[in-house]
Amino acid sequence: MSRARADEEEYWHSSKFRAFTFDDDDDELSQLKESKRAVNSLRDIVDDDDDDDLERVSWSGEPVGSISWSIKETASSSTSSLEGRDSSLQKGSSSYAAFPKQVSSYSLSSLFKGRNKLPSFQSLSDAFSDTGVKNYAPELRRPKTEYKDYSSDWSPKDTVRRMQRGKVCSLERFRSLQDKLVLLDEAVAGHDGNVITAVLIFLKRTLRREILFRELEVRQVALCHLIHFLKETGEQKLLLDLLRFLDRTEEVALSQYREHLNIQDVEKRREFLKVCIGLPFSAEDTSHIQDHYTLLERQIIIEANDRHLETAGQSEIFRKYPRKASILNMPLVTTLFYSCFYHYTEAEGTFSSPTNLKKTFKIPDKQYVLTALAARAKLRAWDDVDALFTTKNWLGYTKKKAPIGFHRVVEILQRNNAPVQVLQEYVRLVEDVETRLNLATKYKCHDVVIETYRDLKDRIQLTAYKCKVERGSAEEEKINSILNNMQIRWKN
Repeated sequence: MSRARADEEEYWHSSKFRAFTFDDDDDELSQLKESKRAVNSLRDIVDDDDDDDLERVSWSGEPVGSISWSIKETASSSTSSLEGRDSSLQKGSSSYAAFPKQVSSYSLSSLFKGRNKLPSFQSLSDAFSDTGVKNYAPELRRPKTEYKDYSSDWSPKDTVRRMQRGKVCSLERFRSLQDKLVLLDEAVAGHDGNVITAVLIFLKRTLRREILFRELEVRQVALCHLIHFLKETGEQKLLLDLLRFLDRTEEVALSQYREHLNIQDVEKRREFLKVCIGLPFSAEDTSHIQDHYTLLERQIIIEANDRHLETAGQSEIFRKYPRKASILNMPLVTTLFYSCFYHYTEAEGTFSSPTNLKKTFKIPDKQYVLTALAARAKLRAWDDVDALFTTKNWLGYTKKKAPIGFHRVVEILQRNNAPVQVLQEYVRLVEDVETRLNLATKYKCHDVVIETYRDLKDRIQLTAYKCKVERGSAEEEKINSILNNMQIRWKN
């Protein structure tokens, strides 16, 4: 009993927790304090700015965080990455190669402090951007189609297709004559003028003329493209050589004749046209070249004479209507208008006479009448206009006749503000009744309208037209007089 009581007392006075003592090294609180002290000491080491002079080295013995260490670490990772990519490309695998994780170039202190250990650069990228340092950063694999665009092994057919799609292609790889001709044939087969022209420019630059001309002679489509291109670009010498090689003598002559357009001096142009007369033109073209030379020769004479008269003030028409431009190098119709305007009354023997020009250059009657009518109507010389259409028969009777039709005469006179009396005279000469009524109504030739309705015996239309004239005018009195005439048998 006493033993049991002793055990009970021991139980109540014992505890698994020991009392606090300062000398107990195994105490948990003491261990906690020691851990806290170790952490604080580590923080002091990291935060200590004076510790920068301590140098940390890698397994290779080089300082960690230095530029050489960073470059080597990056280069090793890039090399392993490129080797992995090359091996995957050789195996033909379509999967993406796994890129190894790049080793950090920052030191332990830079990770804690949030700054770089490289003292001469702000960042690692700045260190790699230096001209003395090569960048070993790995690049992503490009798509196969992108590598294909840089290929130089295109066939002529594929090259033409790419050019049709607007792709940039180098034609320098086609060096043999056979390859160039195949390329040209493929371009022609593609029916794309731009591609054909581009290939022809390449052939023109890389082939001798004799070879180029010989091959184009049997390729008419390409030949036509080249001839047109040479004409547009003005390469006259090469064009003439090509036409001579093809024995196209008339085209050679026409090409040489076109060169007169580039000659500004009048005397030199006249001499050049004189030489062109002897070129192998057709008979019709030769006559045109002869007329051109003769016309320019006439213009030089007329221009010199008229400039003298205008300067001296000896002619009234030049004082009243000064010339606005020179007559040199003007067309034949313009020269005829000029002569009808300033030299209409001159004798036929002079070079500036309109009739002399008509006879020399065989100007048709319609063209001559139109030009002379426009010139004299502009001067309001109505007597000359009247004489232009007046003819006499073998009995001596006069009659008006117009090879262009009097309806066109009326239009030209109206454009030159001819008076109503002159217009009415020529409107009456229009043979077609409907056309005559339309012109008379349009240009307010009342007498012609009234006389036409009277001749048609159309009382209704005459009465309706009475409302279109002024009240109390002579035209209204004339209409009333006709309506009251009992001798006229009206149709309605």
